[in-house]
Amino acid sequence: MTLRGAWGSRIGFIFAVAGSAVGLANIWRFPYIVGQNGGAAFIIVYLLCLFLIGFPVFMSEILIGRTTQTSPAGAFKKLGSAPWGWAGKFTIATGFFVSAFYSAIAGWILGYLFEAVGGHISSFPNTEAVAEHHQALISHPLWGLSFHFLFLCICTLVLLFGVRKGIERGNKIMMPMLFGVLIVLAIHGLTLNNAGEGLLFLLTPDWSALTPQAFLMALGQAFFTLSLGQGTMVTYGSYLGRHENLLASCVPVVIMDTVVSLLSAIIVFTIVFSVGIEPDSGPALIFNTLPWVFSQVQWGHGIAVLFFLLVVLAALTSEISAMEPTVAYLIDEWGWKRKPAVLICGLGAFLLGIPAALSYSVLKDYTFAGMSIINAMDFLATGFLIPVGGLCAVLLVGWYWGARHALIQLKDGAEDVFSRNRWLDRYFLVCFKYTAPALIVLVFLNALGLFA
Repeated sequence: MTLRGAWGSRIGFIFAVAGSAVGLANIWRFPYIVGQNGGAAFIIVYLLCLFLIGFPVFMSEILIGRTTQTSPAGAFKKLGSAPWGWAGKFTIATGFFVSAFYSAIAGWILGYLFEAVGGHISSFPNTEAVAEHHQALISHPLWGLSFHFLFLCICTLVLLFGVRKGIERGNKIMMPMLFGVLIVLAIHGLTLNNAGEGLLFLLTPDWSALTPQAFLMALGQAFFTLSLGQGTMVTYGSYLGRHENLLASCVPVVIMDTVVSLLSAIIVFTIVFSVGIEPDSGPALIFNTLPWVFSQVQWGHGIAVLFFLLVVLAALTSEISAMEPTVAYLIDEWGWKRKPAVLICGLGAFLLGIPAALSYSVLKDYTFAGMSIINAMDFLATGFLIPVGGLCAVLLVGWYWGARHALIQLKDGAEDVFSRNRWLDRYFLVCFKYTAPALIVLVFLNALGLFA
């Protein structure tokens, strides 16, 4: 039997899982959807959604892994039956699919880090020059492919060292670096002109901006921010000891993920308000808006380098976690050694991600339902694969395995916490059985555009 990996410490687990949760959704997506939906009012709704859907599904996936001590395929089968094993394999395939196109996007960001170091994105004379530079980069096939390949090489190297010496040690280095850069950028942002306006926007609720669509966006952000539905949390949970206190291990992860999102919003709003730009620039914020901002503010070169370093670190920790379920599956179910499993996973992610990396260059004329290849892959993942994977996990825990049986396992190692907080029993029972599944269905339908 192949020896499985295991976390060396609770802090190692927290950093690794937080690294998985903290990604582009926090630093790229969260600030602009806050900007589009009324600032603090959206944040309040988002935190409520995190309590109702994000945290319960997150805990259910970690619990599945810790209870079964195996990859998602074996874990779902152990708690359910043979058909549930296929649901586990589905989540593994989802994680692998996500790792392919996510690497293409992260490759562009890695490329922008190199551009920032070279001083090429902090000296633009106007916004048109920013757009032209961005178009010139992504339309060059070798640029997209080379950084897609380089990014995956870094992730593969970390994974080759295993759970403790690779994933855990890597996250113990990258996550403190990430928080350090966040804090430096946030402090600098607060010293800029008009920074107070950015903070005021962020901290003053505009309830009139809260529409049903804004609620659905908050719901989706709360679900997608924790890397759910991709086999990652089941896999990471399987490396925990059987009697680990899950609340003590998992609550800090959600807090860290939320802090990163809020600090990212502070950074973006203080910087963009300092040059008079609206905070609702949309998905183009990171490539088209911020380089223009970096060209206007003092110390723009250094800020650009730190910002793209921050985003690259977040992307690295998330990509590693998306690849690990496939590696764990090859080790647990097929009996492979770790090195060939990692290399095959890395090569497969690179090959599958090639169309995404070339979607705005040589493959720009190939579209699906009017979407570029990379947008179509993203839509398939967020609109179908991830919600279905998350729904399978919470239905397994809440209904097939049984919420009460799951609660007994959840209390293992955390008896004192539950005894002091009696409401936790009802909270998890209701969320596992009713709230989380119902809200995931809403996320699924919204991602498909039914509520647009």
